[in-house]
Amino acid sequence: MCSESAFTYFEALALYLKRHGAPIAFYSDKHSVFRVAKKDAKGGQGMTQFGRALCELNIEILCANSSQAKGRVERMNRTLQDRLVKELRLSGIDTMEAGNAFLPDFVEDYNTRFAIIPARPDDLHRPMNLAPDRLTEILCKREQRYVGSQLTFSFERKRIMLEETEVTRGLVGRYVETYAYADGRLDVRWKGYCLPYSVFDKDQRVTHAAITENKRLGELLAYIKERQDQQEQPVVKSNSDKNGYKPRGRKPGRRTDYMNDPAVIARREKALLRQQAAE
Repeated sequence: MCSESAFTYFEALALYLKRHGAPIAFYSDKHSVFRVAKKDAKGGQGMTQFGRALCELNIEILCANSSQAKGRVERMNRTLQDRLVKELRLSGIDTMEAGNAFLPDFVEDYNTRFAIIPARPDDLHRPMNLAPDRLTEILCKREQRYVGSQLTFSFERKRIMLEETEVTRGLVGRYVETYAYADGRLDVRWKGYCLPYSVFDKDQRVTHAAITENKRLGELLAYIKERQDQQEQPVVKSNSDKNGYKPRGRKPGRRTDYMNDPAVIARREKALLRQQAAE
């Protein structure tokens, strides 16, 4: 099961480009993967990651205003959600591998029965003259990050610390570019040059056993410790608190000078005299 994310669309686009080549335009709906919904969005030059990738591939993106505007696609989706499901059930297919093996014959049979000859039969796809590595660099998430005075920057709840080299020493106050790939890899680059770095999780706990020879790590640990102090501490409740017990205040007790009270002393003396008279 897959979700509609930039990476899943990158994967589908890569398969399409390798099989058919680059189209002139890409026709889609107004999903947030394809179009920036906020008019005053900051960064990204008004494009999503998918839109930026299409721009680098010289592919125009057209967003339909309604479902009726892309009727052929919606009818195909209805077929895939209805006819294809029944065909898989009739063929006894219950695994993804068997379903992928079944698809080519189903598509060929479907096109033979329902395909319509286009008004312009010319193939307008352009050949892909890109190296595989170059296509991978385009179909990824790329962002710019500001490098602080300690050669560090934030990225997806992590703190990235650049290793100090001749190149990175001059990057304080500048922007580097991050390349995030679907397999979890992350490249940090400056003018195409890959920079070595280390990753520190903001949520990791700082202990007294954290020892390092790196002179810049102390500043980073202080930053993480500050983040921890800002987090709300959990409230530990006793069993009485859980049961709803509320203290009612201290009850009035006996006076500490009770035995020295004159009335008490008088009663004691009378009792002692009665006891002696009885004897």
